[in-house]
Amino acid sequence: MNGSTSTDIIMNYMPEKIRELFKAVTKDKLNDVMEIRLRAGGAVYLVYPDRICYLSISGELMDIFSDRTYIVSGVIIREVIDRLCHYSMHSCTKQLKEGYFVIENGVRVGVSGTYSTNDAALLTDFTSVNFRVSRCIKGCADAVFSQVYGRNTIICGGVNSGKTTVLRELCRLTGSFRKVTLIDERNEISCLVSGIPQNDVGCLTDVISGSLRHAGIMSAIRTLSPDVIFCDEIASEKDVEAIVDGIGCGVGFVVTAHATNYADLLKRKEIRYLMEHGKIDTVVFLKGADSPGEVREIRRLKNVD
Repeated sequence: MNGSTSTDIIMNYMPEKIRELFKAVTKDKLNDVMEIRLRAGGAVYLVYPDRICYLSISGELMDIFSDRTYIVSGVIIREVIDRLCHYSMHSCTKQLKEGYFVIENGVRVGVSGTYSTNDAALLTDFTSVNFRVSRCIKGCADAVFSQVYGRNTIICGGVNSGKTTVLRELCRLTGSFRKVTLIDERNEISCLVSGIPQNDVGCLTDVISGSLRHAGIMSAIRTLSPDVIFCDEIASEKDVEAIVDGIGCGVGFVVTAHATNYADLLKRKEIRYLMEHGKIDTVVFLKGADSPGEVREIRRLKNVD
């Protein structure tokens, strides 16, 4: 990576015309950008925590869509895809099937379009690309680490509340001195490239990526002897069954769930089962998209020595 910023990395995948326009954008205006999106027939736009800006035909960032907005062609979208595939689409069937790429600096790239109708459904016609900046914010979990350490914990929040960021940081802290396995189903947390995490998840952390969550949990329990397993977005009965099996084997868990408050959390039957059966010790609620990664409440469900 050689010290390149995430926006530098993203620019490497852009056509020359867009790279030239971005030269007019000062670096301070890119510091807190969360996403850079391109849509065929639409705009290049930047998503920030509190606003959206559009790239103009002269390289300015504008707060509104207007006749001065730079319009993206389908040819440009295809060129970005070619660059993501390193001009070898047949070698990227997995990414084109799942609809995303992971590139340097942990940047995730979502792709939308039309899937082919054959047995191996792949994206063939492309309509938009979303470069999502991965942020490792060291220190963002300092306030909760001592309160969740050694406890089976759920980190809760709404969209863009920073659940994954906090989970990653807790994984890094724990994985600095305990055996940890990170189940990274969609490669969002570690962002492996050629087997190497682009994000720091701890020097003692093993990563299982590309596996279904429950299968990864069971594989880790059988083969990696973790002290703690971290995973994102518990979503199915099979996930819960695997967690219950793991806790029965003495493994701790730190997971995330989409819920903005305790009442919402109880509506999730899988999560409710874990709590009602005494499998969860602590629930952390984050403030929300306006304050990503910041904690609103820590609720202790039971005492742990």
